Amino acid sequence: MSESSFGRRFEGQVALVTGSSRGIGLGIARRLQAEGATVVLTARKPEPLAETVAEFPEDTAIGIAGKADDPAHRTEAFDTIAKKYGRLDVLVTNVGINPVYGDTVDIELDAARKILEVNVLGTLAWIQGAVHHEGLKFRENKGRILSISSVAGQNPSKGIGLYGVSKAAVAHLVKTLAVELGPDIRVNGIAPAVVKTRFATALYEGREAEVTAAYPAGRLGTPEDIGAAAAYLTSSDSDWITAQILTADGGLITAGGTA
Repeated sequence: MSESSFGRRFEGQVALVTGSSRGIGLGIARRLQAEGATVVLTARKPEPLAETVAEFPEDTAIGIAGKADDPAHRTEAFDTIAKKYGRLDVLVTNVGINPVYGDTVDIELDAARKILEVNVLGTLAWIQGAVHHEGLKFRENKGRILSISSVAGQNPSKGIGLYGVSKAAVAHLVKTLAVELGPDIRVNGIAPAVVKTRFATALYEGREAEVTAAYPAGRLGTPEDIGAAAAYLTSSDSDWITAQILTADGGLITAGGTA
């Protein structure tokens, strides 16, 4: 589908997508912008973020660089959005890390803490910030929250066990917050299988045909696939959907596979 055939479901709205200089986050930001949103992108490194923002049409995107688990960065992001736009309509929490591979029983606890700090507590912190910042009018605007989980949080996946634990926690956090924040704010999640991004390279590089064979859909996911799902779940088309985790996996889990 070409961008010219997209609807304009987000006309006049502002969306914040964390971890969006590349990969899934960028795929989501591009789709929301193509449907009319002004998008705010965040990422850790300023230069790649600036290069990404420059790819968007003029005056449709800004970038705010910083570490996702840094409270000062979150404050800067929310204050900037409030000052520049006076509103926030969509929050997508996409940042996730997995710095180690191997058996969970052998993981260094410092690494485990970092994974949980960024993936779980970081997700919660971004949501708290959006909900409680008076200048964003998030609740007043019937804000929508989307958090990226993973199929690794549904079924154990070899080598990325603690990452899966963190993403299972994100999925439960989505459901908990949806109950607490409704009816004003909707909260949903997406649990992708392997999406062809730099982050997931270790899961398919050099053996893509072998990995793909487990997927009934016959291919791995793309950032555009997740962007399309995200646009649906954060648009008015899904107004009666909240507390849900959409499994976007090309049929992998149903077919008995794991990430």
